[in-house]
Amino acid sequence: METEGKTIIEEPTVKEKNSTAIIAYITFIGLIIAFVLNNEKKEPFASYHIRQSLGLVLTSLVLSFINVIPVLGWAISVIGLLILLYMWIVGILNAIKGREKPVPFLGKQYAEWFKTI
Repeated sequence: METEGKTIIEEPTVKEKNSTAIIAYITFIGLIIAFVLNNEKKEPFASYHIRQSLGLVLTSLVLSFINVIPVLGWAISVIGLLILLYMWIVGILNAIKGREKPVPFLGKQYAEWFKTI
């Protein structure tokens, strides 16, 4: 859009920013889609939630490897998955409400580990 010879770049609406962040929490495919969508615009809010979601996905992958260990691994995996479910719910609620808040327990580490994304 141009106004009096000046080009005005339209900022994405809050709804657009939130939708990319929310998509990041919906399955691994959603994470990839959010990453691709955010790659063009580089919205800090969406990037933050993509980092949080990536951390959750990698944590679930680690838990699936632990699940291979009989009995003790199964117990750790079940407890870990319940905690991971809680972390995921908090993360998606933060994205819906427009808050840039880390998920419980490992959220600060996820933000630090994946700060280049």
